[in-house]
This record gives sequence, C-alpha cells and structure tokens, in this order.
Amino acid sequence: MSKPAPSLHDKLHQLRERFIEQLPSRLAQTAELWQQSRTTSEEQARLAPELHRFFHSLKGTGRSLGFERLALLADQAEEALTTSPARDDIDTFISQLLLQLGREQQHLRSHHGQQQALAAVNSFELTSQVEPPLRNKRQRLIYLCDDEPEQVDQLIHHLRCFGHEVVQFIDTETFFNAVLTRRPDAVIMDVQFPQGQTAGTETLTSLNKLTGQPLPAIVLSAHSDFNSRLSAVRAGCGGYFTKPVKPLDLMLAVDELTAPAVEEPLKVLVVDDEPEAAAYHALLLEEGGMSVHQVHHPADALTAMERFSPDLLLVDVYMPVCSGEELATIIRQQPEYLGLPIIYLSSETDSQKQISAMSAGVEAFLTKPVQPDELVSAVRLRAERLRLLRSLMTRDSMTGLYNHSTTTELITKALAQAHREDSQHAMAMIDIDHFKHVNDTHGHLAGDQVIITLARLLKSRLRLSDIIGRYGGEEFVVLLKGICAEKAATLIDSLREDFALVDFHAGDVRFRCTFSAGISRFPAHPSTESLRLSADQALYRAKHQGRNQIVISTELADER
Repeated sequence: MSKPAPSLHDKLHQLRERFIEQLPSRLAQTAELWQQSRTTSEEQARLAPELHRFFHSLKGTGRSLGFERLALLADQAEEALTTSPARDDIDTFISQLLLQLGREQQHLRSHHGQQQALAAVNSFELTSQVEPPLRNKRQRLIYLCDDEPEQVDQLIHHLRCFGHEVVQFIDTETFFNAVLTRRPDAVIMDVQFPQGQTAGTETLTSLNKLTGQPLPAIVLSAHSDFNSRLSAVRAGCGGYFTKPVKPLDLMLAVDELTAPAVEEPLKVLVVDDEPEAAAYHALLLEEGGMSVHQVHHPADALTAMERFSPDLLLVDVYMPVCSGEELATIIRQQPEYLGLPIIYLSSETDSQKQISAMSAGVEAFLTKPVQPDELVSAVRLRAERLRLLRSLMTRDSMTGLYNHSTTTELITKALAQAHREDSQHAMAMIDIDHFKHVNDTHGHLAGDQVIITLARLLKSRLRLSDIIGRYGGEEFVVLLKGICAEKAATLIDSLREDFALVDFHAGDVRFRCTFSAGISRFPAHPSTESLRLSADQALYRAKHQGRNQIVISTELADER
C-alpha cells in the first residue's frame, strides 16, 4: 500500500524543521562576519550590507514560518546595526538567537507549535499538485515572482503541464526568504515591482552573493533596451523575455536552463594480463571521473564488451596467448565494434614497431610509463568523440529522442529481459492529429515546434527508464516499463489533456494541437513487432473514433 501524499500541514512542518536545521551554521558565519567587520572601518563598510541582509532575512522568514521570537531578536539586531553599527550587543543578540534556536528545536521535536505553522501559511502563496502516476527525476521546482498574477496564469499552466512544481510569489521579500529556506531549481523573475520593493535583478544579485550559488534565472520585463538586458546579465540571468511572453518559448528556455549537465561517466575497458598494471591505469582513469572495468585475459574481452558496453578499450600490446594487435583485429572483424576506439599501452619505444602494431586500426599508442594527465586526456578525447558519433547515429536530430532503428533495438532488448524476469510492459504509439493541416496552414517551422514540444513533454513527464522514440514524422513510440496497459493509458491520457492546452504561435496566430494514442501490452504480445502492430491498430481506432483520445488494444497475439 502506497504512502499517502504529505498534507500541507506536513510539508510546512518539514519546511520549519529544515529552516531550523540550517540556521546554526548561518549564525556562526554571521558571528564571524560581525567580528571581522569590527577590525577596520573599511571592513565595516564592506560587510555591513551582508549583516543587514542576514538579520533582515531572518526576521522575514522567521515571521513567515511562525518563529516570532527569532524574528523579534533579528529585528532588534537589525535595528542595532542601523542605529549604531559598533555596538557590542550584536554579540548578545547572536547568543540570544542561538539560545532561542535551541528552544525552537525542542519545540519542534515535541510537535508543539504546529498551529503557528498553519497560521504562518498565509504569508506564503503555496501551490501543490497531485503527484504524477509515475514520478521521474526530471521534475523541477520553479519559483515565479511577478506581481501581476493575471499575466502569469498561462505560464504556470504550461510549466505544470511539463511536470514542474511551480510556486508563485507576488513580492520580492517573501520570495527572498523562500529561496533561503528551500532553494528552487530555477527562478522566473519580473524586474519591476511597486515602489518600496526591491527590484528583481537586485534581489537575485543579493541572493547570489549571500548563498554563493548563482540561481538559474530568467527575467521577465516590459523593457528590451540594452541597459535593462545588461543589468539582467550582471545579475547572472540565463534568459531574458519581454512581456507579453509566449508561454511555450519560456517553457523551452526553462527546460534548457535546468537540463542536467552531468552525463553518464565515460566507460573504459582495460585489457592487460598484469593485474597491477591494469589496476594502476584503472585508478588513474577513475580519478579522472571515468567508469573502468578490468580484464586480465584477452579471451574474456568480448564477453566484457557485451556486458559493459565500453566507450573505449585500453589494451596492452604484449600479452601471452593473444597480443594486443591480434585482439584488436578480432574486435574490428565485428561490425558493431568497427568504430570503437582502441588505445595501445606498451613500453615499446621503437616507432616502426608502434606503427606496425597500429595496423589493426587503433586510435593511439601510449608508451609506458604514461603520464597520468596524458592518459586521461587521450582517453577522454577519443571516448567523447565516440559518444558524440553514437548520439548522432542513434538520436533524432530534431527532438533528441531515439530514432526509429535505435528505438526498435532498445525495445527488443527490453522485451528479452522482461521475458527472463517475467515482468510486464506497455507500449504506446502516439500520433499528432491533423498534422498535415498544421504544416499546410501555419508552415513547417510551426509544425517542427509542435513535434519538438511533444517530444519534450514526453521526456519531462516520463521516467528515465522508459524508452521514448520518434518513430517517424509526427509519430512517437513509448515503452513504459513495469506497468499494465490500463495504468499506461491513464498516464498517456494525462499528457494528452495537457498537450491539448499548450499554445503554439505562428507569427501572430495562436493555435493548439492534440494527439491520439494506441496502447498494447506485453507479454500478451510477446515480440516487438506484434506489440507495435497491436498498438498501431489501437491508434487507428482512436483516429477512426474521432481523434484526441487513447485506445487500449484488445487483440490477442497471433500464436502462429
């Protein structure tokens, strides 16, 4: 039985606990800054803004979360700094804050003060949403700070369509305090607020200085002049949009801004009959951030390659039973490994012998003992090049999804594994409705925008383990692992509903699109082809019945 989703009360209580947990270290840093500021007048002038900001922030956040005593002490400390920066009682305030902090921690542990937490929610505008049926790692927490709520409703809708959690703020102080309490993955910030509030770019600059971690941020502005854009750049903003904003353009910018930069580590297979040498070179490569597997007998290399799928082979030239040159020749005789980079390692210094050994089509010859930096650099350069080539060969250039042939290959492997593990999968064939009409009416650039958006919607809402491919034109295929057809239909239908509400633009014209989908089930259809045909027949029925709907296949597999 799955655990119930946490209530607003639970979430706020956790928020209070996190705030209290990180406060001691912040107080310690502030005490150090205070002592440092008292050394010279120059230091006092330099550090005064940071000290003011800390107490001001603590006052606002404390009050927002129901920590009235902490807020009052912070208010008094801020006032003391303002009226007489050299006063000794700042130390007293910090000591009192630490003492009060201990009381609050005990208070939270005994589960008292929860009513204050509920009352404090009025100072936030918190939004919550139902968990998607299948949680994935691509969801982002986005803070949107804009004092014109009616202008951002569409933005919020589009961001939530793509699976993001969105919290909206209408003033910069509440936003500032919220960032310190719970850091978002991205910020969308208006730059202009009513008199008395800090400008958006100034707020972002202060946060970046205070936390030491620049926030991924996008600016919304009514101005497009050079100075406005320059101030946004200096505040560390990664995007700039002038109002009115096209929601889809902003959503794609957020997608780019928050996309994880870290890839799977490069994988290197080391083949060396001397375990110590293999271990040494493996250690150097692992220190360089790579994943390494060692093989000490050439005969084991092919099996290791099949299981490990390396991006590069590091092979000793002189090995008993089979030389490095002979092993390279065996590998090159297999079409799937024709492009796999191979680097020789040997103590051989004779250039003619090195050239001869490379006749099997290896990438480089490194002489032992190799310099660590040279080894890591040589391996990374060639392995990354293969990664890029593989990506170009396996991915659709427009959407970044797997292409037709790669999708089929991956699904076939997944089904083979599912046979062994006796698990179930569901396949969805998805097709954009009336796509030819979109191209004919709005142009092929608009059609491309629709395809790219649906691809990103699928990537953002489905799990990393699911296989998502562009099957051709406006048609997509998805293998949803470990779930039944009914659950898959529910998930795809929620995507269909959200996709139908996305606004596309062709010049000044706004339009919307829908898609239809057919669902088939494994192991009722045990092969890739029978699974695809079944889903395709269900898709045909969805189209025939009026489009913009999901149909689950009812056909049994052909047992012949």
